[in-house]
Amino acid sequence: MIGQKIKRLRLQKGYSITELGRLADVSKSYLSQLERGLQTNPSLQFLVKVAAPLETSVQYLLEESKLKKHEESELDEEWKILIQQAIEDGLKKEDFHEYLNYIRYQSWMKEQDKKNGPHS
Repeated sequence: MIGQKIKRLRLQKGYSITELGRLADVSKSYLSQLERGLQTNPSLQFLVKVAAPLETSVQYLLEESKLKKHEESELDEEWKILIQQAIEDGLKKEDFHEYLNYIRYQSWMKEQDKKNGPHS
């Protein structure tokens, strides 16, 4: 699972195994073994090194996919239209990430209010 995520992110970035190994300062042979499922338990230090050039988090690499079914399937037409419209309207990836963080923060605040009662 971790190896598959690393491979998918590596390919999205357009990196070869050699290039990712160099950027992360890790063994390309170990990286290859991990991607092929021959190694399955990388160290935390390895994951930290690899996560940086892939612009992801160690948490993402470690977590089991909650939406595995959706990761493996294509986006439905409505999602494709929404994404295309957002791009045409000038939305950048960074903007989208910021929006997701805002939504997560709002959800967290609602949970805090439920636990502690609303703030006065």
